[in-house]
Amino acid sequence: MLTIAAVCMLCACKVSRPGSVESGVMKEVKKNITVGGKDDQNPVPDNQASVNEGKEHFGHHCQICHGLDGQNTGVPFAGQMSPPVADLKSADIQAYTDGQLHWILINGINPSGMPAWKGILEDDEMWKVVRYIRHLPEKGSLGVPAVFKEEEEEHKQMESAGSPEHHHPATTNPKSRH
Repeated sequence: MLTIAAVCMLCACKVSRPGSVESGVMKEVKKNITVGGKDDQNPVPDNQASVNEGKEHFGHHCQICHGLDGQNTGVPFAGQMSPPVADLKSADIQAYTDGQLHWILINGINPSGMPAWKGILEDDEMWKVVRYIRHLPEKGSLGVPAVFKEEEEEHKQMESAGSPEHHHPATTNPKSRH
């Protein structure tokens, strides 16, 4: 019974914009977190090939939260998270050394939603992502990630058709077939 109540409470929760107190606390926590790797040097050459490879890895692993341009373009929940998803072109993020950005990619940032990529990305791939972060394009220049663009277009179609609600089609789970 307690489990059912807990599930109901979780289902009733919704993501909301963090308040000024939450944002302030999280900013201080983030600022005062010990981010290692300050003196680590990026062994990947600073050239267009490395930036392009970093962009490819970023597209596979990071764009779902940070957008294609690293500045949250088209990510509907970016500002709703607590703390909000970082704009990687901001002065705060660009002030980190390459080694610190690499450390963050390896270890993630608790208590934010930034995951640790160690064991998922190879070390040189993370260094290439750092190269891409250093060469991010102008905000909005790459558009909206496809996953959000499709949903946005579907929502517009529903609105133009006069449908009051947005429904996703039922999916079938092949494992559930008897």
